[in-house]
Amino acid sequence: MDKQLKLSEAISIHAPASNVWKAATDKALVKAYFFGTEVNSDWKKGSPITFSGEWQGQAYVEKGEILGIEKDKMLSYSYLSTGKEDVPENYAIIVYTLEDEGNGNTRFTVTQEGFNNQAACDHSAANWKNILAGLKKVAEDVSRKDAK
Repeated sequence: MDKQLKLSEAISIHAPASNVWKAATDKALVKAYFFGTEVNSDWKKGSPITFSGEWQGQAYVEKGEILGIEKDKMLSYSYLSTGKEDVPENYAIIVYTLEDEGNGNTRFTVTQEGFNNQAACDHSAANWKNILAGLKKVAEDVSRKDAK
């Protein structure tokens, strides 16, 4: 695994950080934009995090551990992808950061490191772009409902 390979994708979301955080950590909201994935965690440092669902007719369960968490600001977790041997060097590190941009906007950035090769990095970058677009829509929908 090439620890030097790292991706970073960001998006500006017209919603307060609290609503973006909710969209990034609420099981029902995550499932709406994260390829139907069910995320389970108690969102405490050192706790497990699992991602499960079905992809192309195959059930999967992926796992990791919450490495750091600061509500409405940052979430860091390790992540073991399906099919990889459960050894420390096969875990990726994923970090979400939320920053207030002013005018009711939040900048959401995801970074991921620990790829086997550039192709895997590029594939993940494309997936994250789709996920961030969905996160933006869900968080902005939450904000619109809160405003009513």
